[in-house]
Amino acid sequence: MNRAELVESVAKITDQPKSEVSRTLSALIHTVTSVLSKGDKVTLVGFGTFERRQRKARTGRNPRTLDPLKIPAAKVPAFRAGKELKDIVNGRAKQAGLSIAKPKAAAKTDKKAAAKPAAKKAAAKPVAKKTAKKATKKR
Repeated sequence: MNRAELVESVAKITDQPKSEVSRTLSALIHTVTSVLSKGDKVTLVGFGTFERRQRKARTGRNPRTLDPLKIPAAKVPAFRAGKELKDIVNGRAKQAGLSIAKPKAAAKTDKKAAAKPAAKKAAAKPVAKKTAKKATKKR
């Protein structure tokens, strides 16, 4: 999934415009990046932790000539997955349903619209279920 697909998916789930979701995602990435550059870490409980790690200087090899190279020390971003994320990815747990609160204006109109069909359903007669018999094929 790329950034555009992520924005589209979140916009569909949250009923927000793609432009707003894109700005929110940009703000999240900007905030995480600035926190990591300061040396702090970002922990999202259940999801994981973004942190900055110090990589020591080491000696490597040029793959073409096999000459030794000095690789300088560096600060690198790292992500450590949380237990809940690991369990879901490994199939040991199921992902919980998403509960997103709707804005108050939308919630009021949805309640009114939902109440009308519910009244009609209660008045409707129950439909009898028919049992289907399986046809056996002779070979």
